[in-house]
Amino acid sequence: QVQLVESGGGLVQAGGSLRLSCAASGRTFSSYVMGWFRRVPGKEREFVARISRSGGITYYSDPVKGRFTISRDNAKNTVSLQMNSLKPEDTAVYYCAASPTDWATRYDYWGQGTQVTVSS
Repeated sequence: QVQLVESGGGLVQAGGSLRLSCAASGRTFSSYVMGWFRRVPGKEREFVARISRSGGITYYSDPVKGRFTISRDNAKNTVSLQMNSLKPEDTAVYYCAASPTDWATRYDYWGQGTQVTVSS
């Protein structure tokens, strides 16, 4: 069982930056592939980024590639999402999630989400 709690959301102007953090409970954090997703009301949940168990492999969706950076600290049981050059279309609720599978084919645990609002 893993519990995830996101923080760091807020209101920022376009072009600005935010850093989201996700704190995980449990002793097996390093056994999970971690991901970030986002959802805009009325739209499907969208994959943003994921990071391998060791942190050595990362993958990003095209809309955020080059602007967002995912990282993790297994000693602190945290995963972060550094978001730079934010755009109004990045406005969403952001969720972190944990996957027990090698290729993150499913995510078993989800946080409650944190709101990110980017003003134009």
